[in-house]
Amino acid sequence: MPAIVTLVLMKQHWENVYETKASNQVSWYRPHLETSLALIERATSGDLSASLIDVGGGASTLVDDLIERGYRDITILDISQAALALARNRLGKAAESVHWLHADVTEVSLPARSIAVWHDRAVFHFLTAPQMRQAYVNAVRQAVKPGGHVIVSTFGPEGPSKCSGLDVMRYDADSLHAEFGAHFRLVESSKELHQTPFGTMQQFLYCHCIVQ
Repeated sequence: MPAIVTLVLMKQHWENVYETKASNQVSWYRPHLETSLALIERATSGDLSASLIDVGGGASTLVDDLIERGYRDITILDISQAALALARNRLGKAAESVHWLHADVTEVSLPARSIAVWHDRAVFHFLTAPQMRQAYVNAVRQAVKPGGHVIVSTFGPEGPSKCSGLDVMRYDADSLHAEFGAHFRLVESSKELHQTPFGTMQQFLYCHCIVQ
């Protein structure tokens, strides 16, 4: 299937998901992303002015917790306009302090070396085509400052092979780091068992890298 057709279908898929389901009724929902928050706090070392981007963060509660902790330079990128609207409505006036970006991460052009911390929980594993993964990595390399941090979470080796009706990739720390290459130094990795709103368990892998 041509890449442009795949992208159109992906956009339609995610708009449909967030237009028809409550944000707490999707399998990846957590009330608080504790592991992500801990990694971001370590990466920023208390610098609340650090520029952060949450890729695929549309309806996630991560932005709520980042605002509560005092972070002041937050960008939320999502392929779904509906997902972004859910978060903006939930936050109310606090949403005015966030930069909301409706875009596909494999097509977006972000300002060069503008991001201190790049965070992604559960986007990269949906990129099953090599050219899409390469486009994602290119976006990271363009946007993240040298010495900046990249925190990516995917399904682990024992995670599901499908999610939201779509095929996904599964990774261990070595295979995920290999997708990014020598410009990224792996700092730490961990696995987490996530309980979905439906009571099932999913294995997630977290990798934290520094851009060299």
